[in-house]
Amino acid sequence: MTIRVALNHVTHYRYDDAVQLSPQVVRLRPAAHCRTPVLSYSLKATPAQQFINWQQDPQGNFLARFVFPEPTRELRIEVDLVADMTIINPFDFFVEPAGEFWPLKYEPALERELKPYLETLPLTPEFEKYFATIPRVKRNSVDFVVDINRDLGKHIGYLIRLEPGVQSPEETLAKRSGSCRDSAWLLVQILRRLGLAARFASGYLIQLTADVKALDGPSGTEKDFTDLHAWTEVYLPGAGWIGFDPTSGLLAGEGHIPLACSPDPQSAAPISGGFAVLGGAEETETSLDFRMTVTRIHEDPRVTKPYTEEQWAGIEALGLKVDADLAAHDVRLTMGGEPTFVSIDDMDGAEWTTAALGTNKRLLAGELTHRLRERFADGALLHIGQGKWYPGEPLPRWALGLYWRKDGVPIWTRPELFADERKPAGHTDKDSGTFITALSERLGAGAKWLMPAYEDTWYYLWKEGKLPSNVDPLASRLDNEQDRQRFAKVFGQGLDKVVGHVLPLGRVRGGSGPGWVSGPWFLRQEHLYLMPGDSPIGLRLPLDSLPWASAEDLVGEQPLDPLALRPPLPAREQLRPPQ
Repeated sequence: MTIRVALNHVTHYRYDDAVQLSPQVVRLRPAAHCRTPVLSYSLKATPAQQFINWQQDPQGNFLARFVFPEPTRELRIEVDLVADMTIINPFDFFVEPAGEFWPLKYEPALERELKPYLETLPLTPEFEKYFATIPRVKRNSVDFVVDINRDLGKHIGYLIRLEPGVQSPEETLAKRSGSCRDSAWLLVQILRRLGLAARFASGYLIQLTADVKALDGPSGTEKDFTDLHAWTEVYLPGAGWIGFDPTSGLLAGEGHIPLACSPDPQSAAPISGGFAVLGGAEETETSLDFRMTVTRIHEDPRVTKPYTEEQWAGIEALGLKVDADLAAHDVRLTMGGEPTFVSIDDMDGAEWTTAALGTNKRLLAGELTHRLRERFADGALLHIGQGKWYPGEPLPRWALGLYWRKDGVPIWTRPELFADERKPAGHTDKDSGTFITALSERLGAGAKWLMPAYEDTWYYLWKEGKLPSNVDPLASRLDNEQDRQRFAKVFGQGLDKVVGHVLPLGRVRGGSGPGWVSGPWFLRQEHLYLMPGDSPIGLRLPLDSLPWASAEDLVGEQPLDPLALRPPLPAREQLRPPQ
């Protein structure tokens, strides 16, 4: 969702007599650390005869220094900017371990740089009384500042104060009220007393009317609104300067556009400068016209503010035109989708909602696959293979596939030979060796390069060494159920036991047609050690330890064009060699 707004800010001074303006310093340009995207910005000043020099003060704030050489009866400063009001998560930052808990200590080099932001005013009675109410126990530093900001927002009432300057913290606490700048300066002093570097922030506040009323709590402004505002920024190691608004008790968000941030409020004033009255008069009448407006110039449709009827009509008309163009050019579109199945017996269980694997998921998936084969794909080939491998998961997921011919000719006619996990057959490593030897002879590849596979001895010994001294890897005291079952299985059968066999195979095309060949695998270790896990060994092969080869050295087949015309599939008897 994107809402773009145009902000206009005019400050207009008028003088009854001609005056000579001294250099005017304007701090009305968004600061470099502003998180709200500002898409365009302009600053204009009157009188037109002027010299402008852009600078940065010691805090890095942008300053426009205007010099007006001729006498004048007015000074007018106008700012226009366009901001993207995309919602910002105010907690989108990380704190380094050194600053995770309060009280925190800045590193010496950083503390020297932050020294102006750690200076405190002398203690006064009301300040000392309020400061004593803040619990000073070790706790998360972000939560600590959030609570202080929220509590101060409740303790100090907000009022619009037209008098210039900033109240002292003592005065604000005594009155229990103040403007935004008074509350911000009070929070700065509280945080500094607690050892946290803090600074005074001056800027624009943009508040937009909510699309829908809040179910509980305030719904915000009744109309789009903008004004000059002040808040506090605190420096947290790793996160940098984070804005806290004691007027609302919330963190600074996308509506807070900082213009100037400094150790003291005086050096963050939006406009500073003076004038001298000409013609012998000691003073002159001065009037101030201050105006700020915010206008929405772009809005993306969203759930809380969908398309209007006129917009829907335009979309429908465009869609009908696209449909007509597709039909005229004989373009046909299809749409795919995939259903999701969950267990009717435990549909709220972790394996059906959040967990990748579980106790029953694989068994029920196999049951469903066999039922689908019997109902829709008689004669299909069942393929048990590797599925997606998501970051953070120790092993790839499994995938069950059914493949059949569209012409109805069966690919596989003996479903009783399919491996069925519902009925464990109890095969051993001897069975795997016998099977793969027979397969290699049947394929004409030979069994010379047949390799026995072992569980990774060193891995499991390392894992066992990390267990507490009073935990038996064969017992049920391990926290992780998968680790518990895996340890019991591996240590129960022995680390030197052959768990299966592997035969490298490659498809080649010779003069007499396609065939199969085998060859050696040069592994980093002497034996073939599988990746740790519970999946079939075909999904746990240590392929990364094979010798590296460049793409030019790899032999591969060019895949067929999926849109190319192909001849009809041959009869099954032609594909199956005689027994």
